Amino acid sequence: MSTTTQVSVPTSPRATSRPRTLESVHGGGELHWVGDGFRVHTLVPSGGLRQERTSPFLLLDYHPPHDYPALAKGQRGVGWHPHRGFETVTLAFEGHVAHRDNAGNSGVIGPGDVQWMTAASGILHEEYHEHDFSRRGGTFHMLQLWVNLPRQHKMSAPGYQPITKEQIPVVPVQGGGEATEHSRVRIIAGSYGDAKGPARTFTPISMLDVKVRAGEDFHLSLPSNHNALVLVANGRVTVDAESIRSGELAVFANDGETLTLRADEDTHFIVLAGEPIHEPIAHTGPFVMNNHREIIQAIDDFESGAFGGIPE
Repeated sequence: MSTTTQVSVPTSPRATSRPRTLESVHGGGELHWVGDGFRVHTLVPSGGLRQERTSPFLLLDYHPPHDYPALAKGQRGVGWHPHRGFETVTLAFEGHVAHRDNAGNSGVIGPGDVQWMTAASGILHEEYHEHDFSRRGGTFHMLQLWVNLPRQHKMSAPGYQPITKEQIPVVPVQGGGEATEHSRVRIIAGSYGDAKGPARTFTPISMLDVKVRAGEDFHLSLPSNHNALVLVANGRVTVDAESIRSGELAVFANDGETLTLRADEDTHFIVLAGEPIHEPIAHTGPFVMNNHREIIQAIDDFESGAFGGIPE
């Protein structure tokens, strides 16, 4: 996989930096099922939110905490299906997800782990609740993100990055003393201060998993041209006198360099930021390309077996 040059992200605002204003807040709408194992809100795309405001992020499915009963046999999830032209990123908060693809990759992610799959030129994969989790049941809480690839990389070779929680740097919130269970930043992609995340990306992206205590401020400096989103997984924060609650997505304007959020209570949120990809998008189901001709080619390639077969 190609790797971009990491953008240095200061943890506190510079004297000359401008604050970013809150542009919009989006709720999850109705829950819907993906397969029989993922009960999600689709936050991106959503009504009134233009794709150019979320690029390079194409889709954000948020699975709020949900208790699944134990199964005597079988596993809930999504069977074999194709992708081309983008990456899928899965972050587990509670529960365990098993992945397998036809490029020979497989694995299980649990709380704090990340699975970063590059579909690129084409891949088949399946995703299920992990076997032991299925037998015992329990609370499941996660998100999945689709990240666009620029035209020059859409037909690159598929790739797979299993990122365990032990590989993800954990640092204190700026000015918050030592990192604790209730006040810390995990850097999955991009950087925060001097710490860099392990994920390799094709374009500049920041993905931070943040917890802050009630009354604590969180600051993050970003290039003003980078789009910035914040998903609140638990708790409540205030931005520009507006509250963002659990399950809501905040979208920030590109009018400054510094994000500032204040926690109204102990809060867990995910920061997603990145340089937008200024290219046309053609999207049909599991394929994201640049024009209709490429979509037709993707469908033809899948139906003719060019993506490869399903492993036994």
